[in-house]
Amino acid sequence: MNSAAPEPFAVVVISAGTSEPSSTRLLADRIADRSCELAACHGRTVTSSVIELREMAADVATALVSQLITPRLQTAIAALGEADGIIASTPVYKAGPSGLFTSFFDILDDDLIIARPVVLAATAGTARHALTVDDQMRSMFAYLRAMTVPTSLFAAPEDWGDPALNKRIDRAAVEFVLLMESGFARQVRDASWENYQHEYGSAGGTEVDIDLDTDLMRLATGGSAA
Repeated sequence: MNSAAPEPFAVVVISAGTSEPSSTRLLADRIADRSCELAACHGRTVTSSVIELREMAADVATALVSQLITPRLQTAIAALGEADGIIASTPVYKAGPSGLFTSFFDILDDDLIIARPVVLAATAGTARHALTVDDQMRSMFAYLRAMTVPTSLFAAPEDWGDPALNKRIDRAAVEFVLLMESGFARQVRDASWENYQHEYGSAGGTEVDIDLDTDLMRLATGGSAA
C-alpha cells in the first residue's frame, strides 16, 4: 500500500521593499523559487505566501503605538505561526534594516517563530551595507529564537549580474530546504517547549500552561507573597 504524500512545506516570504517592482522582493522571490526547485528534487512541494510590508505600514504603526492588531496584520501573523520556513528580505537604509521591517518584528510575539528555519536577505544601493545582515538582522532573529540558515544573502546593484549571487542563493536554499525536511522546529516544540521562557498568552495566545500561583506572580499582580 502506498503511503500518503507528505504535506507541502508552507513558506512565508516577508518583503519590506517599498517600490513596485522591488529589488528586495526580487531577491526574496529568487530564494523562494530556488527552494521550491530543490524541494521538488527531494520529492516535496512548497506552497508559498508573501507578506508585503509596504501594504500594511499603517497597520504596523497602529500596532506599535496602540497594541491594536488589525485583521490584515493578524492574517500575516497567523501565516508566520503556521510556516515551516520563512524568507525575510529587507532594504538597508543608513547602515540598518528598514524601520518598517524591524517594526513588524517588534510587534510579534516572542514565541511565534521559535526554531523556525529563516533565510535572511537584504538589498542596498552600495556594498558598504553588506554586513548589515549578519551584524543586525541575525541578532534580531536570535532574540526571537529562530533557526537562521548559515548563509546570508545581500545584493548591491553590481551583484545582480554576478554568478556568485546565484551560488549563494543555491547554498542558502539547500540549507533552508534541509532544515525544513529535518522537522527541527516541530521536534523542538514537541521535545523542549517547556524549557523555553514564555510569557502568559504568548505563542499566538496558546501558551497558558504557566503557574500563576507563585509568590513572584502574586507580587507582580499586586498581591503579597505567602
